[in-house]
Amino acid sequence: MRGLLISDFNIENLSSYLKKEPNAPAIDSVITCYGEVFQTLLDDAAPCWSERPDFVVAWTRPESVLEAFRKLLDCCSVNEKDLNAQVDTFSAALRQASKRTRALFVPTWVIPPFHQTHGLLDLSPTCGVARALMQINRRLLETLEGVPAVYPLWTEKWIQLAGPTAFNQRLWYLGKIRFSNDVFKTAARDLKAGLRGLGGQAKKVIILDLDDVLWGGTVGETGWQGITLGGHDPSGEAFVDFQRDLKALSRRGILLAIVSKNEETVAIEAIAKHPEMVLKMDDFAGWRINWQDKAANIIDLMAELKLGVESAVFIDDSPVERARVREALPQLFVPEWPSDKRLYTEALLSLDCFDRPSLTDDDRQRVRMYAVDRARKESQPQLNNLEEWLATLKTTVTVEELNQSNLPRVAQLLNKTNQMNLSTRRMSEADLHMWASEKDRRTWAFRVSDKFGDSGLIGILSLELDGSQARIIDFVLSCRVIGRKIEEAMLFVAIDCARTVGIQEVNATYCRTPKNKPCYAFFQRSGMTCRDGNTFVWDAAQMYPLHSAIRLVCEDDRTFEKSPVGVNPFTVNHASPSNNC
Repeated sequence: MRGLLISDFNIENLSSYLKKEPNAPAIDSVITCYGEVFQTLLDDAAPCWSERPDFVVAWTRPESVLEAFRKLLDCCSVNEKDLNAQVDTFSAALRQASKRTRALFVPTWVIPPFHQTHGLLDLSPTCGVARALMQINRRLLETLEGVPAVYPLWTEKWIQLAGPTAFNQRLWYLGKIRFSNDVFKTAARDLKAGLRGLGGQAKKVIILDLDDVLWGGTVGETGWQGITLGGHDPSGEAFVDFQRDLKALSRRGILLAIVSKNEETVAIEAIAKHPEMVLKMDDFAGWRINWQDKAANIIDLMAELKLGVESAVFIDDSPVERARVREALPQLFVPEWPSDKRLYTEALLSLDCFDRPSLTDDDRQRVRMYAVDRARKESQPQLNNLEEWLATLKTTVTVEELNQSNLPRVAQLLNKTNQMNLSTRRMSEADLHMWASEKDRRTWAFRVSDKFGDSGLIGILSLELDGSQARIIDFVLSCRVIGRKIEEAMLFVAIDCARTVGIQEVNATYCRTPKNKPCYAFFQRSGMTCRDGNTFVWDAAQMYPLHSAIRLVCEDDRTFEKSPVGVNPFTVNHASPSNNC
C-alpha cells in the first residue's frame, strides 16, 4: 500500500517502522516536507497527490497549526472562540484532503508533560493548558465525526505505552524528531492494524480452551465446584475479569468459540452452574468439546461457522497444544500466552487483530444470530425435504437503498465477505459512497428475518446501467444464509429493476478467487446463460422467478410474494425495490 505522511515534524522514523513492521500490509510511504501541512492538505495539484495514496497520516503539533494554542503555551490570554475557530479551519483542510484518499488517519494532539506542570492552573478555565488540550481534541473529533474517510487515532495511548521517554528534547533540537522510537513503533503497529481492519482482514473469532483458560483447574477432575473462578483468590478474580473482557469483545461482533479436550456434559455443566461464570453457552457461536485433535476440531468448527481458519485466534494455556495447532494450521493466529493467569486480560487487550473501522447493530447482535442459526439448523432434519423446510422458515427479505445509516455495515460486509462474492472488490466507505452516487448505478442492501429471528443486513447488490445492458457489479451474501433462496431474491430485484427501465440484457461477470467458488456454483444453477465461462446473462424480456418461500419487502413497505406465471408484481404495481429504479 502507498501512504502519504504529512507532518510538522520529522516523521522519517514512522515511515521506516511502517516499512519494517512485519505484519501485513506491506507499505511504501512518501513524506512531505515537514511544516508544509496546510499547503499539502489544501493543494489538490501538489505532486504528492499525483498518484492517489491508499492512506494518509496527518500528524501535527497543536502549537504549530493553532496559533491560539501557541499563545496559551506562552501564558498569553486566549479567547475560547478563537481557539475553536482555528480547530474548525484545520478540520476543514482535513476534510478537503480526505477526498483524495481511501483513509485519512489523524492522530490526536499531545504536548510534552513539562508543559503541564502548573498544578492547579493546568485545568483552569482561563489559562489551563491541559484543559485547552482536552477542548481542542474534543472539538477536532466533533468536527470530523461522520466524514467517511477520516479516522482519528488516540496518540495519548502511544505516549503512555512509551513511558517517560516518549518525548525527547535532544532529538527535537538535533533533528526536529518529536517522539522517541517507541512512540513511532506503537503508532506504526496501530496504523497497520487499522489498515487491516479497513481491508476486512480483522479477526472475527476467538477460539478458547477451557481448563486454565476460562477457569483454573481441571473441571473433569474436580467438578465445577472445585474450579478456581471468582471469590477472593487473585487468579479467580483474574479469570472473571478475563471472561468479562471476552464478553465485551463479543459485543463488538467478535465471535467466541470453544475447542477443548474435556467431557462435553461436564464442561457445559460448569458453564451453566458455576455462579461466577460471566460467559454462558449462549455467548458461544459454536464449540467442539471432546478428546479429538484440536487442530482437526478447529477446522471442523470453522467450517460450521462458514468462516476461514485465517479469521480466527486460538487461545490455549498449553505450549504443546499451541505448537501443534500452529504447525498444523499456519494460517491461524496462535499468540503466545502468559503462564501467569493474572496477565490474561492484559494479553487479550494487547492483541491488535480485532481493529475495525465501525461498530454496527448487526455486529452487536452477531452471537445471537449464530444462536438463531443453530436453532434453524436443528429444525431442518425433522422435515422430509429442503422445499418443505424452506417453507416453514417464513423468510422475509427486506431491500433498501444504500444510505448513510447502512453504509458502514454495507462497506464492512463488502470488505470481509469472500465466498458469496461476485467480484471480491474492496472499498472504503468513502469510495463506495462515491461510486454508488453515479446516476447510472444502483446499490441495495438486503436484510433477512425468519421465524427464528433477525439475521440483520446480510446482502449487497449493485447494478450498473449501460445503454441496453445492465451489469451486476457486486453480488455479496453472508455465508450464514447461503442456500435459503435469498440469492434468487437478489437476482429477482436486479432483473426487475432492469426490466423497469427498459434494459434488454442483464449480465454478471464472475471474478475467480481462491475462496469464492460458492458464488460461481450459484450462478451456474441460477438459470442464467453462461457465456465465455465466467459471464452469466439473462434476457430481460423474461422475468426472474421469485421463490415461493420468500416474502420480499421494499423499504416503502410494499410486499411481494411469489408472482403468478408471466406476471411481474413489481411491474404490475408500478413499484420497484428503490426510488432509483
